[in-house]
Amino acid sequence: MNILLFSARRLSLFISSLVVSSGIVFALLRLLPGDLAQAKLGIQATPESLAILRHEMGLDRSLLSQYLDWLIHALHGDLGVSILSGADITAEIAQKATVTIPLVIMASIIAVLISIPLGMYAALRYRNFDGVATSGISQLGIAVPIFWSGILIATVFAVLWPLLPAGGFPEIGWSEPGNAFKSMILPVFTLALGQGAVLMRFARSATIDTLQQDYFRTARATGLSRFQALRIHGVRNAMIPVISVLGMQMATLIVEAIIVENVFALPGIGQMLLQDVNNRDLLKVQGIIAVTTSIVFLVSFIVDLVLGLLDPRVRQK
Repeated sequence: MNILLFSARRLSLFISSLVVSSGIVFALLRLLPGDLAQAKLGIQATPESLAILRHEMGLDRSLLSQYLDWLIHALHGDLGVSILSGADITAEIAQKATVTIPLVIMASIIAVLISIPLGMYAALRYRNFDGVATSGISQLGIAVPIFWSGILIATVFAVLWPLLPAGGFPEIGWSEPGNAFKSMILPVFTLALGQGAVLMRFARSATIDTLQQDYFRTARATGLSRFQALRIHGVRNAMIPVISVLGMQMATLIVEAIIVENVFALPGIGQMLLQDVNNRDLLKVQGIIAVTTSIVFLVSFIVDLVLGLLDPRVRQK
């Protein structure tokens, strides 16, 4: 029952966060200079044509009425149509997501698989040169901007050593799995480096804290090595803060994915978002932000549930 109550509280928080965030995004975009009708018809539009289009688009109604109408349609998967192209926004986001979602998922998996073992190794060897060096490398990964590391990786592995493509994506997408995968390798590792460096620092700190606990000293007193004691008794406790950080990193990861997509010319959601901001396609920008925000909150909700299962203390909050 405790788990059910905890899950219900987190679910209500998830839903309320989605509603509040969508309302804030909707209101902020409406505060920008100009309006949607002007952006669609251009500066040469007559006042009469603007008035007709505003009425057709519902812009002459109250802001709350417009938001509720948009929210009801969004809950049914209808985010509207692009002001400029007239294309269905939901379909465009779904098509671009076939690039962005694999990019984010693969980068997250690589970051976790590399950073957590290295972070624990750096903690076990924190008084030795190799442990200090490993920790220093992670600090360097945090300090280097993601766009600079992307350019550097592309220069080395696509220009100096032409092993992989420096950018682009097959026009028919994953229908060419070999070429699609090759075009994702450099962006994935670029994105994984930044996230992995952060996770590695937290894994190291959490492991060092675990090494100083009484239960760990007791395990060591039974004759277990530090590695054995950590593997048997400490991994679960060390992973709790790392999982929490992983959930919070999702927002940063999506922002960095926007940068990486533009560095490597990937036709994903991030590249589309920047283009639509430049074109002032506000309805499309609103839909993209709503979808990405929903993904971030969904990941945070899942992480909260996982933490609640691993740590009973979390369920008491």
